[in-house]
Amino acid sequence: MLWLGSGLARAQVCVTDDTDRQVCLDQPATRVIALSPGATELVFAAGAGEQLVGAVSFSDYPPAAKKLPRVGSYNRLDLEAILALKPDLIVAWQSGNPMEQVERLQTMGVPVYHSEPRRFDDISTTLERLAVLAGTEAVGQGAADSLRSGMDSLRQRYAEAAPVTVFYQVWEEPLMTVNNAHLISEAIEICGGVNVFGELAALAPKISREAVLAKDPEVIIAGGMGEDDPSWLEPWKQFASLRAVQSGNLFFVAPSTLQRPTPQMLAGTRTLCSHLDTVRARD
Repeated sequence: MLWLGSGLARAQVCVTDDTDRQVCLDQPATRVIALSPGATELVFAAGAGEQLVGAVSFSDYPPAAKKLPRVGSYNRLDLEAILALKPDLIVAWQSGNPMEQVERLQTMGVPVYHSEPRRFDDISTTLERLAVLAGTEAVGQGAADSLRSGMDSLRQRYAEAAPVTVFYQVWEEPLMTVNNAHLISEAIEICGGVNVFGELAALAPKISREAVLAKDPEVIIAGGMGEDDPSWLEPWKQFASLRAVQSGNLFFVAPSTLQRPTPQMLAGTRTLCSHLDTVRARD
């Protein structure tokens, strides 16, 4: 027990981040900067939105995130803007942020939590950890429990569902998908789908249209450049030999609900499951 003058010094708050580094603060964070749209959303979901003082471009959810000062983009940070905001915690995106810039912030003494959820339970764990660092444990725990419960319900509902082969398009130029280590592939699996490119080595591999034709999936699902922009599905309609095209199994899922590692993935997974139900009904 440490004493500072006549007052009792508050004990440190510590968590382990997704790179197995310990992050410790002398007191709960009051000035947080999030370095990806997903990280911004996670901080809000953990109950610490009021402590956010900065975010990167495209941080648009919840609506309050749009009003935050910008500190660059996820892949090109504005270090001067970050330091000017005097953060006492930075939430970084391990595989998306330029690590040399993040490491510079660390060498300047700014605590950094590295976030890289790979499974749905990792999202819940992240919510719990961020809530500890921000002193918002009750809200963070509630959000984590709600996500776990929702995903468990979907797993039970689709445990015996007939398998459906799926191609998920995560980007258009270059054409990209996800492998089985990606969160989106876990969503596909929960819904009873089979990711036709799941065995590829890269987390988000580049592929060719010829490779998709060879796999001939039963359904093609795409995100897009906007929340209501299914235009990436249009080019597939020219390939009449594809089973997905023949059956009309081309579906859109709003990218913010499946392409960010946040609690919104529960809604995105429900939409995905509904699309696969449609495929099964057509069969």
